[in-house]
Amino acid sequence: MKRSHIGIFLSCLLLPFFCSCGEKKVQKKLVINEVLIDNQSNFEDDYGVHSGWIEIFNKAYKSSDLAGCLLKISYQPGDTISYFIPKGDVLTNIKPRQHALFWADGLPRRGTFHTNFILSTTNSNWIGLYDSGGKLLDDIVVPAGILKTNQSYARVSDASDEWEVKDDSEEKYVTPSTNNKTLDSNPKMEKFELHDSMGIGMTITAMSVVFIGLILLYISFKCVGNAAIKLRKKNAMKAHNVTDKKEAKERKFGEAPGDVIAAISMALHEAYGDDHDVEETILTISRVKRSYSPWSSKIYTLRETPHKK
Repeated sequence: MKRSHIGIFLSCLLLPFFCSCGEKKVQKKLVINEVLIDNQSNFEDDYGVHSGWIEIFNKAYKSSDLAGCLLKISYQPGDTISYFIPKGDVLTNIKPRQHALFWADGLPRRGTFHTNFILSTTNSNWIGLYDSGGKLLDDIVVPAGILKTNQSYARVSDASDEWEVKDDSEEKYVTPSTNNKTLDSNPKMEKFELHDSMGIGMTITAMSVVFIGLILLYISFKCVGNAAIKLRKKNAMKAHNVTDKKEAKERKFGEAPGDVIAAISMALHEAYGDDHDVEETILTISRVKRSYSPWSSKIYTLRETPHKK
């Protein structure tokens, strides 16, 4: 009975572990970052046309490919339009922390980044991004009437949870294919300059790190060298059948002059390095043939060659 209770107890402990391993969580590396619906004079596509657009952001620190993913939109109940992002375009591979812009112009023949739908300026727009397996990566609802002409509905900063309306103001401006929030200053640097305006603390810290590193290297090399000397002495004593350490010290077992060590090191370097002294034994000497030309021939000279006496 005790064994059965122990087995039940262990199985109860391991059950949550196996359940957690069995769950497959969708990694949301790609998110919808900004949407502009009514584009009259904001940003032009590669054909010089103003159209609504959807910006996707790769929040991961490695590249993510949009090829095979789906962009879906719905602004009427029960009516969903899907756009399959084609494969084979290298531009669908978004680099880390970068953006991709899709034009909602209803003209997919113009390229990979031109969708087969347009955004509604009167109704709410539900936009969803699905991976190639049909799993939802991100979705957003742009409420009706919240955006005016050339205004966008975007995250406060890239991949953040808060959304806001971006207009033409200095603080909140539309940012297609770039960061939603531009940082003009670095708080950490400003704090550092406030506490150490002359840079004395930074200098002391940097020099301390350098010298501590050199000291640690010296100690490590010293320990390795001592260990190698002791091992060499031990092997020499074993080879000469000597057990007395005093006798081994008198006979200088394991000790070698510096020139011997340098010669051994040079020999090892030559053995494991490239052999520059070994060359191919193929002779490449060939007769030089000069092409005949009347311009360089001596028989056509205008002046006779002086006779030697």
